[in-house]
Amino acid sequence: MIDHLHDRAGENDTTVVELYCDFPARHEQTTPNMLGAILKQLVNRGEIPEHVWRALKTAREGFGGRRLRLPNLLELLKTTIASLSRVFICIDALDEALPKLRLDLLRFLRDIAQGSPNTRLFLSGRDHIMSEIRKGVSSGIVVVPIIPTKGGIEAFLEMRLDSDTEPNAMDDDLRADIMRVTVEETSKT
Repeated sequence: MIDHLHDRAGENDTTVVELYCDFPARHEQTTPNMLGAILKQLVNRGEIPEHVWRALKTAREGFGGRRLRLPNLLELLKTTIASLSRVFICIDALDEALPKLRLDLLRFLRDIAQGSPNTRLFLSGRDHIMSEIRKGVSSGIVVVPIIPTKGGIEAFLEMRLDSDTEPNAMDDDLRADIMRVTVEETSKT
């Protein structure tokens, strides 16, 4: 979906920003870091807007060259997004983020989307966070369940196993067990 949005972005004067929540990096993925990454992608499209330069300069000149404070970062995001025709904010694997980050991020995304009718959120994650998304975003949610098929899972596994960098570390029985168990376990969820 994100690739499709990127492919169509130039045609429709659309800006697409994306984040991936990575479980191993969950402690580094803070709300300011995530919102800062969105802002960075928005302004890296060309010349950095003057209001962003001023805010960054003011923050750097403050005590110890501190980062932007969260309220200032949120205002910069809103102002920057308001100057664009259409924005898609895509966050993949939201379920991989720490619960506190998810709640904060959803609250800030809701504020951004409510203030910018040209903004759309595309969030992906496993089913167990759906109630958090509904509560955090609160309105205008369209849920598109993506349910992997047995054939899709098998094709993905085949592709990954075929690209194994140590093919001699696995025999046919182990490969068959990996395929069988993974498909069975995935079908339970």
